Amino acid sequence: QVRLVESGGGLVQPGGSLTLSCAVFGLSLYEYSIGWFRQAPGKEREGVSCISSSDGSTYYGDSVKGRFTIVRDIAKNVVYLQMLNLKPEDTAVYYCATDCTVGRAKYWGRGTQVTVSS
Repeated sequence: QVRLVESGGGLVQPGGSLTLSCAVFGLSLYEYSIGWFRQAPGKEREGVSCISSSDGSTYYGDSVKGRFTIVRDIAKNVVYLQMLNLKPEDTAVYYCATDCTVGRAKYWGRGTQVTVSS
């Protein structure tokens, strides 16, 4: 059974940092690229970052470049999203999924809430 489980969200002040985890069960990180997405209230779900299954290449949305880093631990089957210098506009529910594109991802986690506020 394939499952993706996000964790690590929370409340943080502007300028702070968080690291999200996406634990993947039932498939290998060599089989599927893993994407991080987010959805704020009243907005569409958007891509944040992605790591390729084939060679570990990474991709970032323009709004998070230079602040977020995606890494994967093959041995643990976990993908992390390190978030630095967080801004109020980063507030959203963050999801991981088995693709870099929203419309193509077959498996999704349930999400973890990130709130950036003073």
